[in-house]
Amino acid sequence: MESPSFKTAQGSPFSILSTFYKFAAAMLLAGLAFTPSANGGATPAKAGVTTPSAKAKARHWYQVGIASWYGGRFQGRTTAAGETYDMNGLTCAHPTLPMGTWLRVTNLHNRKTAYVRVNDRGPVVDGRIVDLSYAAAHVIGLSGVGRVKLEQVHQDDPALAQALVAQLQMPVLFRPMGMISR
Repeated sequence: MESPSFKTAQGSPFSILSTFYKFAAAMLLAGLAFTPSANGGATPAKAGVTTPSAKAKARHWYQVGIASWYGGRFQGRTTAAGETYDMNGLTCAHPTLPMGTWLRVTNLHNRKTAYVRVNDRGPVVDGRIVDLSYAAAHVIGLSGVGRVKLEQVHQDDPALAQALVAQLQMPVLFRPMGMISR
């Protein structure tokens, strides 16, 4: 016995339905190709709308840990950024942040704050997150080592601008022997 062949006639309701299902499947696949999951989760940004990826980028970076300071022994040496180290400047050494990054350093013991710029690599002692210049440590009341919070500050932050103006008016705290003028 031969098996019967099932053929549908052109124009029958079954062929129109089959064509519709094929078209619907093609549209579904095309729609899925353009969804956020297909292109890595990125959605096109619209004016005035905050996207989830924009919120993730706007998260506040901070780090809490032990800080120390370095001073006279390194005065005048070249930093990792190629600058001459000045212990009276408000700078710091951080192991990973890009050179030139601005940080708000807060002494967690007394809540005093200073704004510093990363211009060196360090600290070299395990368990510490930052080495502050002598001046930065003095401003926040850090003698020796202490627990601090580091927060990245963007250059357009008004508080940073005020702190930089105040820094211009800050007296020199310490002059090494070779720098004393008469």
